[in-house]
Amino acid sequence: MHEYSIAYDLYATARTAAIGHKATKVMKIHVEVGKMAMVNPEQVVYLFDTIKEDDPLFHEAVLDCKEVKPQTRCPCGYEGSEVYVCPKCGALPELVKGREIVVTNIEIDAED
Repeated sequence: MHEYSIAYDLYATARTAAIGHKATKVMKIHVEVGKMAMVNPEQVVYLFDTIKEDDPLFHEAVLDCKEVKPQTRCPCGYEGSEVYVCPKCGALPELVKGREIVVTNIEIDAED
């Protein structure tokens, strides 16, 4: 169940950033989840909600997971979203984007 460790890492990352910016509360964490990361975003959100329950800094926090489609390229010049077989030459294309899990933005309320 690697979704739990992902949810915890997202919580810890957001908490560290929020404390570093003197946040009074975390409102929203925006995350891009690559489709090829083999992660269930709904389960990550559920586990995140469970982890944040006892932290007053995260009382109103929402985890917003956006799924990112894969992007590939092939030495033959093909660039697109075909993951397994290049439609141009039949080779295995290189996965350029779509495997990552990235925090893109954290919305907070901070002290003046």
